[in-house]
Amino acid sequence: MRDRTRYLYLAVIVAVLAGIVVGFVWPDVGQALKPLGTGFVALIKMMISPIIFCTIVLGVGSVTKAASVGKVGGLALGYFLVMSTVALVIGLVVGNLIDPGSGLHLTAAAKEAAAAEAAKGEATNTVDFLLGIVPTTLVSAFTEGQVLQTLLVALLTGFALQAMGPKGAPILTAIGHIQRLVFRILAMIMWAAPVGAFGAIAAVVGATGLDALKSLAVIMAAFYITCALFVGVVLGALLWLVARINLWSLLRYLGREFLLILSTSSSESALPRLIAKMEHMGVSRTVAGITVPTGYSFNLDGTAIYLTMATLFIASATGDPLQFGEQLGLLLFMMIASKGAAGVTGAGLATLAGGLQSHRPELVDGVGLIVGIDRFMSEARALTNFAGNAVATVLVGTWTGGFDRERALRVLAGHDPFDEATLLDEDERAPEPPAAPADREMSPV
Repeated sequence: MRDRTRYLYLAVIVAVLAGIVVGFVWPDVGQALKPLGTGFVALIKMMISPIIFCTIVLGVGSVTKAASVGKVGGLALGYFLVMSTVALVIGLVVGNLIDPGSGLHLTAAAKEAAAAEAAKGEATNTVDFLLGIVPTTLVSAFTEGQVLQTLLVALLTGFALQAMGPKGAPILTAIGHIQRLVFRILAMIMWAAPVGAFGAIAAVVGATGLDALKSLAVIMAAFYITCALFVGVVLGALLWLVARINLWSLLRYLGREFLLILSTSSSESALPRLIAKMEHMGVSRTVAGITVPTGYSFNLDGTAIYLTMATLFIASATGDPLQFGEQLGLLLFMMIASKGAAGVTGAGLATLAGGLQSHRPELVDGVGLIVGIDRFMSEARALTNFAGNAVATVLVGTWTGGFDRERALRVLAGHDPFDEATLLDEDERAPEPPAAPADREMSPV
């Protein structure tokens, strides 16, 4: 089966290249293929809620002390806050060092596009975001596809099963079997990845063309380089100092997930596989189940860098540069707002426009300058966010005693390959018995 899946991801690479060719040669045809990419991403998103629910319920329900779960969540949120601040600072430094916005001119079409994005950004604020974590009903989190709502329901269910003790054992066993089922369905969906990648890439290339890429190449290149340095230097150093894990080995292990994100421009398409691969690598189910989905809403390193650099770029392009104090105030506001827009398609652009509309409305029209290339910048945002969440999961696991480094080294060395057929370690992981005497992976540091 591993050979077959290797062919699958080779097919994805071929599909991406074919999509680029179609988009350049026949732009109208490329744009017409967009539903193929949209449909594939929708299939993946369909599986996110049940996978998060099963993983968290099994992880929380099998840990005897609820305090262990709180420790994981608290450390994760604290780490996310610090890293978001670091990403903000890096974006500010780079944005102030370069001046790519000079010489660009706004068109009427760009102003209209900017107004549309500002309307999206205004639709979500911090209060709406916090209230939105609570689902309408116990099951509506699954039907609406809200990650944080699913996380809340799963945590409540896991704690309830903890309280039930041995009586909750049959329920945990049943959820373990359901987890097997949903991961098997996900493995089946992955065979549609080449079709989805072909449609997604053809559409974006057909809609963008070469002109926009040429005129805005400086800001794109600067953003990609900044994201690469953030991942390679900041995250790489943290991963080695805390967990003694080589970053490039981890990125190579997650290579198929990066390819999936690159071809669909959506980090959510790799969320279920990240949970499965983190567990396989030696991160405890509780840590992976809580840190990964929470990170997808709160640990947006790539988005933070994008917001800072794009804001400074727009201010420069429109001839209205921001003072340092204005930069800090505006960007801290947008970082908070970005949490509420995390589930919105094109969230980075919508948050940028909404933040400018609230604080510096005279700059909103400048958003139209980057609408054309936002999809390409979205690729870097998604890849950086994903890498940040993978590293965060290992770090939180290390700090809470929920990371088996010896197993990780075996897996990263290729001695214990990931099962692409089931996405689960059948013999070791699912289903877990409830009320075990303190999860070995959650022992105190």
